[in-house]
Amino acid sequence: MDYHDMPVVEEDVQMEEGTQRKEGGKRGRKPGRKAADKVDMKAKLERSRQSARECRARKKLRYQYLEELVADREKAVLLLRKELDKYRSWAQDLDEGRVPEGMQQLLEEVGALKKET
Repeated sequence: MDYHDMPVVEEDVQMEEGTQRKEGGKRGRKPGRKAADKVDMKAKLERSRQSARECRARKKLRYQYLEELVADREKAVLLLRKELDKYRSWAQDLDEGRVPEGMQQLLEEVGALKKET
């Protein structure tokens, strides 16, 4: 069956002007709620405050952890830079024909490791 042969069903959708909302759909405060709502509201505010305190505590711990992590990484960077400077000075000494301090010891350690394996 071809789509040209199918009957077309049209729906009449008309919006009435000035339609009113249902009573249950109103927004805002409802009249007649006083004492019970105040207690509920106080409890809700207290829960909100407690949640905010916990959130701030978690945030503080997270920042402390990140600060420690950054400090550890900075220490590692300083150690690596110091090691790099040492190797640069060794390379310069080797270029000038000298055996740098500590290189002989390093070669002996590496040589000992090779002999063991």
